Amino acid sequence: MSKEIGVRPLHDRILVKRVAEEEKTAGGLFIPDTAKEKPQRGQIVATGKGRVTEDGKVLPLEVKTGDKILFSKYAGTELKLDGAEYLMMREEDILGIIN
Repeated sequence: MSKEIGVRPLHDRILVKRVAEEEKTAGGLFIPDTAKEKPQRGQIVATGKGRVTEDGKVLPLEVKTGDKILFSKYAGTELKLDGAEYLMMREEDILGIIN
């Protein structure tokens, strides 16, 4: 994502934009908006520099901008920036990187 969002996460925090889930089930049934849950997938749009240890060293993050990730259901803090919704979370809230 090349658009500048105006926020730079600190330390081991990352900024994520949710990726929309499927509109219908594997069997072909459409899911109404009222029954949909918020997606647990997203794309990283910005990252901090890494986690700072007690002795002052910076451990780099395993994820990078552009990675598609899977995160826990209640992860992060919801933010609205320039009309778009994002999640700010710590790297430890990420369950995995989607290949």
